[in-house]
Amino acid sequence: MTASLVTPGSIIAKEGEHEHGEGTALADGNIISTVVGLVHINEGTITVSASKAIVAPEVGDTVLCEVVKLNEKHGEAMILCVEGKPGSLQPQHLYGQFFVTGLVDRFMHQTSDALRRRDVCRAVIKDVEPVVRLDFRERDDCGVLHAICPPCGDTLVPELDGDWNVKCPTCGYQSYRALADNYGAGWAELDQGASALNNAGKRWGAAAEAMFAKGPSGRATFIAADVREDGRERTYFRFEGQGGGGRRPQRAAPGTRLFVGGLPRDVGTDELRELFKGHGDMTDCIVLTDDAGVNRGFGFVTYSDKAMADKAIGALDGHKINGRRIGVRDADDDKKKDRKKKRDPEGLKLYIGNLPFSATAEQLQKMVAEHAKVNEVILATGPGGKAKGFGFVFIAEKDKGNDVVAALNNSEIGGRRIKVDIAKAKASKGGDRDGKSSRELQALREEGEGGKKRKRRPRPKKD
Repeated sequence: MTASLVTPGSIIAKEGEHEHGEGTALADGNIISTVVGLVHINEGTITVSASKAIVAPEVGDTVLCEVVKLNEKHGEAMILCVEGKPGSLQPQHLYGQFFVTGLVDRFMHQTSDALRRRDVCRAVIKDVEPVVRLDFRERDDCGVLHAICPPCGDTLVPELDGDWNVKCPTCGYQSYRALADNYGAGWAELDQGASALNNAGKRWGAAAEAMFAKGPSGRATFIAADVREDGRERTYFRFEGQGGGGRRPQRAAPGTRLFVGGLPRDVGTDELRELFKGHGDMTDCIVLTDDAGVNRGFGFVTYSDKAMADKAIGALDGHKINGRRIGVRDADDDKKKDRKKKRDPEGLKLYIGNLPFSATAEQLQKMVAEHAKVNEVILATGPGGKAKGFGFVFIAEKDKGNDVVAALNNSEIGGRRIKVDIAKAKASKGGDRDGKSSRELQALREEGEGGKKRKRRPRPKKD
């Protein structure tokens, strides 16, 4: 039979036609190849001679590897070769795993504090089954052999500076690596080798502990600014109305910054600027959007002078845009600490609900005035003055509340049966109208139930 090149998994014969030999295996009634090589049949035995020798790593072997995955307490490295054993590795031996405790003779919070992805390292094999286990701590010649700077990509050079033992000559980045003796393969001028820079057995200093305490954000790698200078002017992104160069925007003078609410969804910054520019000199204008770029329904306009802002409020508050009334007011109004809390009018407060949207304050005034003296009528409205279907009437005679409710509840206005009741006072936070806290009320309930606590309703279990 003429020798032919096959790859792992190739069917080279049917089971029973030949005896399977080296480089082959039985699978589903077929003889398949387990290596890349040439097929040979000799005296009824079929074999595949590997085109490159197959290496079987053993415990104690030294390997060169590249770090490909880092988790908090363990990681994974791709084995490039077994030192002293030229040849190819089987798939089950291509990757080795390691733990944070096997990196260096020093307490490490995370594997990424001593290694980074793409670091080339030397390690010792500690186990082969069920997976390959690697160790960098056992010998001084094991550890990182080559590392690049995460921000700029230059090769890191060994340099001890407090907690850090490697530095980038281009961008100044400093970090820590579990260095092997011959890190850099050519700077043997150090008497003790690079592993002496690992500060084995020492505690971390304040700089490193401060970084570790910040968690993942402290370990984040930020891409360095371009170190090349080709003479072009640098430009920086800035928000509208904000000074460039990283400076903070100047704070607007009191009364010059306006809040504009109730904007239709199709109104953007350009449309808002066009509407407000006729009332004075604007220094800033923006319509806020969400992450998808959709208008959030409000924006801000800033004028150079308070008189201009007041003029815009008088002209545009309640102005209609595409059928919607916008609200314009001083953006700092809700931030004034000395603003007094709005109080209800004097008298007993009655709630009137289920009103038709066409109901007016005059109708409610006339209806209630037949039974008591009316101090004030308030109809609840939403954006743009749209009625919400309920309101409140304040009567002077507090002792007539029940009589008014009995006379008017379930009466009709505009074909709808209205609901009339005495409005309940809002309970203070953590208590009720009598000043009792929620804990005191709970104790009173338990006392009335004979000291027995009420059983809690079982909550349905979440899947």
